[in-house]
Amino acid sequence: MPDKADLESAKRRMLDRHLSGRGIRSPSVLAAMAKVPRQRFLPEALLDEAYADRALPIECEQTISQPYIVGLMTQALKLTGEESVLEIGTGSGYQTAVLAELAGQVVTIERHAPLSAGAGQLFAELGYENVTLIVGDGTLGHADRAPYDRIIVTATAERYPAALYEQLRTGGILVMPIGRQDKQVLQTVRKTSSGPTTTNLSGCRFVPLIGEQGWPE
Repeated sequence: MPDKADLESAKRRMLDRHLSGRGIRSPSVLAAMAKVPRQRFLPEALLDEAYADRALPIECEQTISQPYIVGLMTQALKLTGEESVLEIGTGSGYQTAVLAELAGQVVTIERHAPLSAGAGQLFAELGYENVTLIVGDGTLGHADRAPYDRIIVTATAERYPAALYEQLRTGGILVMPIGRQDKQVLQTVRKTSSGPTTTNLSGCRFVPLIGEQGWPE
């Protein structure tokens, strides 16, 4: 099991090589990812790989995204500190914690109750008080707190769910992987008064987005 010094060394390597070295330039994103202890969001058997630049398995047949993808998606949101963010796919809670460092409020939806409960316990231990956890169908969003300034989806669908776009504030940004389950592109969608504008960021590989406006169970 790695000690504190080993983990800090691995984190610095992640920041320098896999984030800064691959185009993650936002000082606030780098600072957030330097602060959040990724090892706390992983099973004990995977602590040696806490800062490796690859996706890792967690409970409920889900994954924790590789650090570079977390950095890329977070940077694409262009957070300034006051935004309301809707996250679809809480998972282990690592991406959520990074968002909580950078946004005003984060609403995060997870369809697997055990994952949501585990993430909630970690947020309490780490002192994150600006996160609201919901168990449900993320493809439908959470209209009660809409509109959102930013939406991030950590699972893939063939198109972004209409419900999420409707809950995005005009001028807001949605970031999610789009495509088939075997081939996807990470995209940003900005909502404008004249319609959506889309930008491709990178190839990627995510678990499927399950729900009424996503893939079937």
